[in-house]
Amino acid sequence: MIDQLINQDEALFLFLNNLGSTTWDTLWLVITNKLSFIPLYAVLLFLLYKKFGLKGLLIFILTIVLMVTFTDQITNVFKRGFERLRPCRTEGVMEYMRMIAGYCGKYGFFSGHSSNSMAAAVFIGLLLKPYYKNLIFYLLFWAGTVAYSRIYVGVHFPLDIVCGMAFGALSGFLFYKIALFLVGKYGAVNADA
Repeated sequence: MIDQLINQDEALFLFLNNLGSTTWDTLWLVITNKLSFIPLYAVLLFLLYKKFGLKGLLIFILTIVLMVTFTDQITNVFKRGFERLRPCRTEGVMEYMRMIAGYCGKYGFFSGHSSNSMAAAVFIGLLLKPYYKNLIFYLLFWAGTVAYSRIYVGVHFPLDIVCGMAFGALSGFLFYKIALFLVGKYGAVNADA
């Protein structure tokens, strides 16, 4: 059963990865680059500041740092524990795929890009949902796009992406609850109040 799932995952990866073309490669390399979204992060932090004030923003920044550290470290535990090779290192896959990324690590289950982007989307989307009700949907779309970019550039299988996104969503929700607790405990209030 596991072998069948892995075979289907590899086949789906090859299908999705080979949909790409040189016309779009640069765009997807930009999307997959963690630094490309610094302006988005700055805007989101500004919105948090605007709605929760400086004290709230500082609590959220601390919580985000802890959340990203948590998701990164758990991702690494899974990668070392499962030792599932990335597509670009998998016999029977690497010969037929498009490798766009400049670097290919060894193990890929599950995707850190997917878990971190989904955690951020859920965390910030939930915090700002009372003020910008549709923002969470845009953030989830952004996280899904970042996750797909990892297939496009050739460094993750779809199952790596789905598991990373699921873990990221759970992490984002957990740290959202922690942030609400901290904001309540340390008296940070809505700046609009």
